[in-house]
Amino acid sequence: MASINPHIHFNGNTEEAFEFYRSVFGGEFTNLVRYSYLIEKGYQFPEHEHNKIMHIALPIGTGSVLMGSDVPEILGTVNETEHRSKINIAADSKEEADKLFTGLSKDGTVEMPITDSPWGSYFGAFRDKYGIEWMISYTAKN
Repeated sequence: MASINPHIHFNGNTEEAFEFYRSVFGGEFTNLVRYSYLIEKGYQFPEHEHNKIMHIALPIGTGSVLMGSDVPEILGTVNETEHRSKINIAADSKEEADKLFTGLSKDGTVEMPITDSPWGSYFGAFRDKYGIEWMISYTAKN
């Protein structure tokens, strides 16, 4: 079965954002590659970008991986206030949903507080302090 693993771009603060995500989800990074790796392979990047993240991966739950990277200046910048796709997390319990919602939304903007929804799930939505949009839900198994 195919899996979906979101990959998000940042303007130079990927490492900070992923340390924050790791503080909420736990776990360890399975990949952390800096642009300096490409310098060793003959690619050119300004010296101030050598330590930026080219690829980072944080496994979450069973079979999911959150990935990210810094956008090199030669490619422009990410508009952190634009409407982007949301990352949806299906929690295994209300308690887990509350923990993830509280942790990830810290210093962010809550769009919909987490509560019982009209469609039958426990649901909330927010934009985290890095501008990434999240939806957290829990649906009881019948």
